[in-house]
Amino acid sequence: MAHTEISPRRLEIDCDAEVARIAEFLRASLARMHKRGVVLGLSGGVDSSVCAALAVRALGPQRVLALSMPERDSSADGLRLAEEVAAQLGILCVQEDITPALQALGCYSRRDEAVRALLPAYDERWKIKLAIAEGAAGRLHFFDLVARDPEGRMHRRRLPLQAYLRIVAATNFKQRVRKNLEYFHADSLNHAVLGTPNRLEYDQGFFVKNGDGAADLKPIAHLYKSQVYALARHLGLPSEVCASSPTTDTYSLAQGQDEFYFALPWAQMDLALWARNQDLPTSSLAEALGLTPQQAQAIYADIDAKRRNAAYLHSPPLCIDAGLSGVPA
Repeated sequence: MAHTEISPRRLEIDCDAEVARIAEFLRASLARMHKRGVVLGLSGGVDSSVCAALAVRALGPQRVLALSMPERDSSADGLRLAEEVAAQLGILCVQEDITPALQALGCYSRRDEAVRALLPAYDERWKIKLAIAEGAAGRLHFFDLVARDPEGRMHRRRLPLQAYLRIVAATNFKQRVRKNLEYFHADSLNHAVLGTPNRLEYDQGFFVKNGDGAADLKPIAHLYKSQVYALARHLGLPSEVCASSPTTDTYSLAQGQDEFYFALPWAQMDLALWARNQDLPTSSLAEALGLTPQQAQAIYADIDAKRRNAAYLHSPPLCIDAGLSGVPA
């Protein structure tokens, strides 16, 4: 196999051409679906901001509705940036506080019950997040509960499987409630729901089934994260959005996506996924990213494992007659 350089240059795109291509995709898709416009959740992050800007380019601001859907664990910065992006784009941004709905569903109480099994003193004054315990070390991933008590002391506990599943299941209410609201507004306006995952998230299953994974259109699912940032700059989005780091904005402690899910920071993960897609050897990845051969092999293994798990997240409901589920017989 000829040597192929693994470099950020491999992910450079013609931004003008890409914006035009996505705009045409949006217009043609809405015409096929007989929809007037689009609704999307606007978090203030780069992905949703780029999707909003692309929709405005394609359809005009009057046919784009943004929803800001904070809850009690949300970052105030996200809400502020969402409002700033909406104002810059000239689109209506409706704020829907989902805290009462989450309380009624038991999102917080179910999560907190699992947390208190590990930290009996935990109450609503504490801040928490989940974090990968092993990262790219080449060993089986474990999750830790990371907590900061009211006095500022940090606590870290290894999460047993059932506690981990309970906490994740409870917090998944957040994505699912938000999606319900997006479809309420979309149905009210005869709009389509715009999904905002980038290629890393879409390929690796970083979404909640029937939550943020549900949408009628996903216009940037083919773009690597670095390409989304390039479009953000090209589209003139606020500098703070263009320089932001990807977060989950799910737990009360600030949490990067690489802490919770990806084995590497996003820029390196982009290159690792691209290299895997090109079927490049692990030795090339190790050289490009400064990893050991064992770490590079572990990264590829992690990509493959997440793809296998993502197959369930992407799949339609299964029926006895395979043709009814959209799966070829």
